[in-house]
Amino acid sequence: MAFKTADDYSLSRVPLDARRPMWEVFMIRFGSVVCLPLLMTGATIGYGMTMKDVIIATLLGVTIMEIVSFLTGVAGALEGMSTSFLSRWAGFGQLGSSLIGLVISITATGWFGIQNSVFAEGLYSAFRGKVNIQLLMLISGIAITLIVVYGYKMLSYTANIAVPAFIAGVLWATFKMLGNYNMSEILSSPPPGPHLTIGVAATMIAGGFMVGSVITPDLSRFNRNAKDVFWMTLLSLLLGEILLNFIGATMAHAASTSDVVKIMYNLGGWFAALLVIFSTIKINDLNLYAASLGVTNFLDAAFNVKVNRGIVTLIIGIIGTALSMMGILEKFTSFLMILGIAIPPIAGIMVVDYFILRRFKKELEESRAEGKLPEIVEHINPIALLAWLIGALIGYYVQWGIPALNSLVAAGLAHWLISKMWAITTGRKMIRFVKGENA
Repeated sequence: MAFKTADDYSLSRVPLDARRPMWEVFMIRFGSVVCLPLLMTGATIGYGMTMKDVIIATLLGVTIMEIVSFLTGVAGALEGMSTSFLSRWAGFGQLGSSLIGLVISITATGWFGIQNSVFAEGLYSAFRGKVNIQLLMLISGIAITLIVVYGYKMLSYTANIAVPAFIAGVLWATFKMLGNYNMSEILSSPPPGPHLTIGVAATMIAGGFMVGSVITPDLSRFNRNAKDVFWMTLLSLLLGEILLNFIGATMAHAASTSDVVKIMYNLGGWFAALLVIFSTIKINDLNLYAASLGVTNFLDAAFNVKVNRGIVTLIIGIIGTALSMMGILEKFTSFLMILGIAIPPIAGIMVVDYFILRRFKKELEESRAEGKLPEIVEHINPIALLAWLIGALIGYYVQWGIPALNSLVAAGLAHWLISKMWAITTGRKMIRFVKGENA
């Protein structure tokens, strides 16, 4: 049988006949939300809050993430394009979109490698150190890579197995741990740790998934309409956040500790390892998928080199796996965190450009009706790049509120203001950096 990869319309619109049911896209998205890091967040906020305040903070955080996810997701669904590819006609131009693809791909590849190490460490613990950990990293990295090489369909199959397994495992762990406790007392008990405000907790919740909200189009381009995007994003966030935050918080109240990972490992070696495995699979396949889309767009936009997304996935997966085996990526965690700050402003600029300024509305609508790509595209938009820099700096230096949200709003506002001021100054109706265009 020939080795056939899935390009998944990485450099074109996803045609209407290739769109998928809402529940199918939801399952993949839901899998990226329900994971051990979210359970840890729930335990952290529960350690310093009452259960009532945990729910309020969760709903506030979900509201913020849903607004971002829905707006970017609708744009992705309408145009059938991924985040980095759509940015060519939603603010950044061709060369600007290549930078976006590069930032997303480096960030996602780095986290893929780090999560691969976590994955292997879970197996290593289950085997009680009897298997070489580098060998486990190699096996796990290649396994995830092969899943993503085959594209969206394999993401769907994997999510249908890993998501229910992870949720069932967490519920079983919760029942086993809390079976000897009075649930009504836990729900009404004061926080076991130092007090945490609702604002700070909402910041932790919203900030933790902001990058995931920005790259929503990578999945929503397979949605059939805006209604499907709404339910896909809302249900995944609402159900995922409330379920995991609530469970994590109850564990923190019952055990008087925020270290739920330690609690999980105390429940049993293989059981804990399976939770880590199913959690990591769901996150890491999407890390690699986003990275492959970003690199594919980068190579096309910057060098006019078109490469099959599946082949790109294979190369990235091998590189990420090798780096995790060498233990290099852990030293770059701070660098990846800084790159993560640069991603939220992208959403602010794209939303403003696509829904408010609508600079390429006509070209997008006309080409969409024909199932093609717009023939006109900016080479680069300096206004968007300046707004991107402003947003990233504000996200890095202004720590009040939610840094990721601050950077997103600041970048969007800067893009709108500078574009309007430039138009007024030059006497033009619309600012577009298209060669030979004066209006």
